[in-house]
Amino acid sequence: MNWFSTGGTQKSSLVTLDERGLIAGYVLDGKGGGAAVEWDTIRTWAPEKGALWLHLNRADKTVRHWLMNEAGIEKEVADALLAPDVRPRVVPTAKGLIVNLKGINLNPGADPEDMVALRCYLEGPRLITTRQRRIMAIDDIRLRIKQGAGPKDASDALVMIAHSLMVRIGHVLEEMGDAVDELEDELIAGHSAKLRDRLGMVRRRAVAVRRHLAPQREALTRLHMESSALIDDKDRLALREIADSTTRYVEDLDAVRERAAVLQDEWAGRLAEQQNRNSYLLAVVAGVVLPLTLITAVLGVNIGGMHEGHAGEDFWTLVCVLAGLGVAQIVLYRLMRWL
Repeated sequence: MNWFSTGGTQKSSLVTLDERGLIAGYVLDGKGGGAAVEWDTIRTWAPEKGALWLHLNRADKTVRHWLMNEAGIEKEVADALLAPDVRPRVVPTAKGLIVNLKGINLNPGADPEDMVALRCYLEGPRLITTRQRRIMAIDDIRLRIKQGAGPKDASDALVMIAHSLMVRIGHVLEEMGDAVDELEDELIAGHSAKLRDRLGMVRRRAVAVRRHLAPQREALTRLHMESSALIDDKDRLALREIADSTTRYVEDLDAVRERAAVLQDEWAGRLAEQQNRNSYLLAVVAGVVLPLTLITAVLGVNIGGMHEGHAGEDFWTLVCVLAGLGVAQIVLYRLMRWL
């Protein structure tokens, strides 16, 4: 990576931008396709050349420099595009709209509930999006552009990105629902091995995803209600549908969390019932054995026989008597419905 330092004896403020910071860039043709661009084209781009969509790596230093010094955007917009931690929101500016969205982290080895952030700025025919971790939904849009079925303008690109994010979230929520169904079947079948841990994991994931999805619902609702000329009626209608889908997803997450809680209560109830049954069985056994033990203790019976007893038949007579008493106790417990 090479760029001129702002210190020392350097007088030029130009930088040689590193291609790694530019993840994707397209000049849209208005028909669903687009031409990939590099930094040289981006520097000379003008609105009359077509809508421009740039997807940048916010962690790249050259991207930071371009946004702060060359992109022609307000400082508050650049700060929003470079912010390390964001929540879903929509903020109108003097020239455009700042839109922060969250998506499911589908990168290898990542937890889905560790959601990734997408920072967007829509300004006329230009859309700038930034991220740090890879977002699979962006790959969907890039593929559609290559196929000629992508966005036709900048606002359409924003709508398609939001839709792709929510579609992938919906797939994860379906998997959560299927997981709860599977756990419910296992509980009914009596297969409770590690059930508590798995239910707890589902609940934690549902809570984590909902924590980000609830404000995203509000952001998308505000976006489709925003009275901005940057969004036409067609895109506004699509955004309303996306917001409605997000509302359903939040409700689905609540349902998953509640079902998991009910299953945990059911599991805890069955475990308590089993423990009570075992404790009751031990109490009954003790109720039978303890009186017999008391009798043998009073008579001085030990391993060697009866105390001061020399006739073997006396010992076995006592054994028979104790056995009879034990049977009588069991019969009595049965009559009293204790067994």
